[in-house]
Amino acid sequence: MAYVGNAPARSFISFERQVFTIVNSQTAYALSHSVANENDIRLVVNNVVQEPGSGKAYTATGTALTLSAALTNGTDEMYCVFLGRATATSAPGAGSIGTAQLASDAVTLAKMAPGTDGNIISYDASGNPVAVATGNDGQVLTSAGAGAPPVFETLPVGGITVADQWRLTSDFTGSASPIASNLERVDTAGQGTIGSAMTVSSGVFTFPSTGIYQVIAQMEMDMNADCRYILLYIKSSRNNGGAWTEIAEGATFLQQTSSNYTPNQLITSSFMSISDTSNHKVRFDVLPVESGLNFKGSTNDNESHFTFIRLGDV
Repeated sequence: MAYVGNAPARSFISFERQVFTIVNSQTAYALSHSVANENDIRLVVNNVVQEPGSGKAYTATGTALTLSAALTNGTDEMYCVFLGRATATSAPGAGSIGTAQLASDAVTLAKMAPGTDGNIISYDASGNPVAVATGNDGQVLTSAGAGAPPVFETLPVGGITVADQWRLTSDFTGSASPIASNLERVDTAGQGTIGSAMTVSSGVFTFPSTGIYQVIAQMEMDMNADCRYILLYIKSSRNNGGAWTEIAEGATFLQQTSSNYTPNQLITSSFMSISDTSNHKVRFDVLPVESGLNFKGSTNDNESHFTFIRLGDV
């Protein structure tokens, strides 16, 4: 049928109600909702509707309700109806509630659908919510790029995992191709290493794991004469010693002073890519042009020594 004005609501037909606890000799009470004035509520005392207004039964503004006369606890009863606050008396139809009907921050965790412990909510390429499966202990959440939800992944092992050092334990004179004897891993008090050790056989060093390594060779020498040049080589094999390639060279000379043994140092280094520990090897060669050059070694400290540092993955 037709209506003049707005059609009456079918589902929201009752008004919110507040029941008061009577306090003897008290005329001031607090409303549970703020109102503009007394005309926004209907006050009922002992089942009798009261007349609003100044000089009449009650006045109201904000949340303050003021009675013209005090009531008696245990004898009188009082409640009010908020004429501007309708309360739903039946559930709204499916799909009838939109975001405009939801107050900000109104949806609590208790109202969300149950999920799997550890899962998190993300969105797929279509903008639909999806659950990101729980990762394993120690994994971190990483981006899978635009159009895909994030995933839990295990990070590569960070930091330096191998830092090793070997030294020449006694002096030798002349050339060596390679330096094959009197080698030890450093072990003096105060020295330290990280991770698994390099191994050596007949001067050929084997890496403990794959990775990108910095290899440093440093030789200390002396001679009671001049030496026009001294060469230090780092050589690499990719086929378990079947063939060797020079990958780093250091050169210096030695000029005698005051008719005594004169010391000097020689250093060179290279990065090496080790993807096959069975076939990728390294060795160190020295070549003085003059005879009689003495390369220094010691079991107590690093005189001539070799350093291996794994910097990261291949």
